[in-house]
Amino acid sequence: MLIQIITGTTREGRFSERVAGWVFDHVSKRADAEIVDLRDHPLPFFDAPPPAKAPREYANDAVARLGTTLDRADGYIVLTAEYNHGYPAVLKNAMDWTFVEWTRKPISFVGWGNVGGARAVEQLRQVAVEFEMAPLRHAVHILPDTMIAARQTADQAIFSPLEPRLELLTEDLLWWAAALRAARPHQVS
Repeated sequence: MLIQIITGTTREGRFSERVAGWVFDHVSKRADAEIVDLRDHPLPFFDAPPPAKAPREYANDAVARLGTTLDRADGYIVLTAEYNHGYPAVLKNAMDWTFVEWTRKPISFVGWGNVGGARAVEQLRQVAVEFEMAPLRHAVHILPDTMIAARQTADQAIFSPLEPRLELLTEDLLWWAAALRAARPHQVS
């Protein structure tokens, strides 16, 4: 079973690199995991027909590469900052270019910002429903005081107080990933 950890930010000096390492270290103890860094998948601004109507008919090689990468996963943990009460445009753009790759798979979130990224996570849950995904209840929310402390040390122990939430998220995600993986071959078209 493969769980992808998607970095939803590409800004210089981004916090997501710290979070990605911590989440990867935790999840990879329980399942195959890989980090999908959106910096490695630069895409043009979305301007194509809806991908739900033309599944896997990719507009260009960059979109095909992202779609093929996402298709391999059995579940996702999206790491998201909260920008202006929403999630980053680069994440929205990547999701808009794809659709069927996400369908009937579980998704969880780790957010950060003024309210722990809660507003961004709530918006992403709504998008996940439109993608016919299973957005899960448990998330990790990193508040500004932890972010400030994490920028001052390379020690991953700074995230220790959040470990129980990440474990709950991981346990739930793995259960749903196994259940939906077993069900996907039997889906009705």
